[in-house]
Amino acid sequence: MSIWFTIPDLMELNRIHEGTAVSALGIRITAASEDSLTGTMPVDTRTKQPWGLLHGGASVLLAETLGSAASMCCVDQKQFLCVGLEVNANHVRGVRDGIVTGVARPIHLGRASHVWGIEIRTSDERLVCIARLTATVIPNPAR
Repeated sequence: MSIWFTIPDLMELNRIHEGTAVSALGIRITAASEDSLTGTMPVDTRTKQPWGLLHGGASVLLAETLGSAASMCCVDQKQFLCVGLEVNANHVRGVRDGIVTGVARPIHLGRASHVWGIEIRTSDERLVCIARLTATVIPNPAR
């Protein structure tokens, strides 16, 4: 059974991130299934720390982007917005190059809050980071 109120429009999700930190780091939302949202991020000069490894903050940005975008697709956007309330991450493997892929899946989808589990992996499926995002559902002030 699908979790979406609005089926994720990948082109639109990427368009709304143009000119933001998301696009500056090369993050792209690439796929949606019945219960997940997937995106990629390059490991390059934009996303590395000074010692040549993927910066943990870049991984957190990927995780929060996927969880927040997924949350928005789970509500009626004419009535509600979803904003990040808390994010945490465990960085379990260093990455020096390539592309990492994050997948956000719901842990809890409530009326007032959503909790997402996000796993970030290398192209050969090695776990890089596991994150959790809590988003709060608020009234859309534009309504």
